[in-house]
Amino acid sequence: MKILEDIWEAQMKQVSKKSRKPVAKGPWQRELGRFPRGLTKAAMVAINDVMRVKKNERVLIITNPEADVWMISKALADAAMIKGAETTIITQPTRTSLDYASDAVIGALRSEPEVIISISAAKLGKDRFGLSKPYTFKGVQGSWPHIFNALMGANKSRSFWSPAVTLDSFIRTVPVDYKLMRSRASKLRRALDKADRVQITSPGGTDLELGIRGREGFPDDGSFWKPGSGGNLPAGEVYISPTNYEAQGVIVFDGSLALIEGGAFVPRKPVIVDVVDGRAVRIYGGAGAKRFEKSLVAGEKAARAMKGQPGWPAKRIASYEKNARHLGELGIGLNPSARVTGNMLEDEKILGTCHIAVGSNYDNDAEAFNHLDCIIKAPTITLIGKSGRTKQIMKNGRIV
Repeated sequence: MKILEDIWEAQMKQVSKKSRKPVAKGPWQRELGRFPRGLTKAAMVAINDVMRVKKNERVLIITNPEADVWMISKALADAAMIKGAETTIITQPTRTSLDYASDAVIGALRSEPEVIISISAAKLGKDRFGLSKPYTFKGVQGSWPHIFNALMGANKSRSFWSPAVTLDSFIRTVPVDYKLMRSRASKLRRALDKADRVQITSPGGTDLELGIRGREGFPDDGSFWKPGSGGNLPAGEVYISPTNYEAQGVIVFDGSLALIEGGAFVPRKPVIVDVVDGRAVRIYGGAGAKRFEKSLVAGEKAARAMKGQPGWPAKRIASYEKNARHLGELGIGLNPSARVTGNMLEDEKILGTCHIAVGSNYDNDAEAFNHLDCIIKAPTITLIGKSGRTKQIMKNGRIV
């Protein structure tokens, strides 16, 4: 992979040779060297290998004025402009999953850019317009309460999003062996798609069974070049939405846990969650458990706070409140460069772990204001088919 400087020089030589005229220094050359070591390469990998941005495409980068995300956004913008893309950066104050995105951000998304990149210090924020009147597209099945999800669901845009990303994480975990990652992701996805149920156990004490029949697995493997495709950077997981309200057992989260206000933490003692009918009904394990419980309560309160708002009948409010404790995702980490940092964006990608999210799912039939990923170390994951036949896909954190 050539770094940005090499590509710039090659392009300028080609232009100069064709025109036989001196080429003025562009903004990229004037400002090269202002980025931390490795960021230029990571940005070029994201734009070229992950998104495959093309000339004249519209690229919208949404960010915050905080130092790390702003610098990453600038590097991505430079890399996109090198490709000849029409690139726009828009900033808003930091948002959590309980806050509304700025109207200007929603307006920019409504312009339907081909490429959307969200580099946020926390979250993108809710769409107040879509929550009042969900988005629909003529000839496209479905409706969405956020314009970002609508554009992705209708295959109008492609995207990656990096909530709470740091410079260190982006530089270290984005330039990875995507060929190997994609191969592993494809294998696991096919296995999940064929299964009826999943059993998860771990040395920490997890013993959980959840249904996945009729669900489709999704690879977050850095293949985001087709309309409607997208995922995190850093990439590196396969995930699936469990069948609603079927999971039973106990989960022991002995890695990091996400919080509704943004960020994550690594508890001193594992957080134990009793699961009945697909919901987290009891949480215990010391101070960490209380902290996580507080986030779930905040999700429930956010649903109740919608009372009286347009488009929010009592039934919808009750559903969002119920789903604040719903098991919305099973994910399996695949990124070999990821490590425990207390930052969920990276932690959930750690090779040799899996995670369960409490809150909304990715199939949009169990919506909530929270989606809190939590890590299980060294799991053993066994798939169970309709006939009862079993297949182990991970043993003590090792893919088999």
